Amino acid sequence: MGPDANTRGPEYQKGIALLRSIAGIGEINAAVILFELQDIWRFKCFDNLCSYVGLVPNTHDSGETKKSKGITNRSNNYLRTALVESSWSVIRKDPALLMKYKMYCRRMDKNKAIIRIAKHLLSRINYVLKNKKEYVSGVIA
Repeated sequence: MGPDANTRGPEYQKGIALLRSIAGIGEINAAVILFELQDIWRFKCFDNLCSYVGLVPNTHDSGETKKSKGITNRSNNYLRTALVESSWSVIRKDPALLMKYKMYCRRMDKNKAIIRIAKHLLSRINYVLKNKKEYVSGVIA
C-alpha cells in the first residue's frame, strides 16, 4: 500500500472534493485536513474545533490579572499549518476574505490577521463537512 492509498477511498475522495470547493484549499491540504480532523462530529461546538486546531489565545490568569499571549502552543501542528497556508491562498482568490483581511490589517500585524482569516476558513470547512455540501462562493460563513 502506498502512502496515498487511503486518499483513494470513496469517503476520502468525496471529502477532498468538498474541501476543494473552498477557494484556497488544494488537494494536499484537503487530505491533511481530512486525515487530521477524522470525524468532524466529534467536536461539540466550533470553539472546541478551534481549540483542537490551536486558533485560540494563550492566556495566563493569576488572581485578577489576565494576560493574552497570542495563539496557544497546544495545537495540532499539521492542521494549523495547513489552515494558515490555505489562508494565504484564500485571500488571493476570495474577495470577501480579502476584504476582511485588509480590515484586520488596519488594526493589527498581517500575521495576526491571517490567523483570523484561518478561523474564518475553519468555519467554512466545518460547514462544508457537516452539511456535505460544496461551498458556494459569495455566501459569507
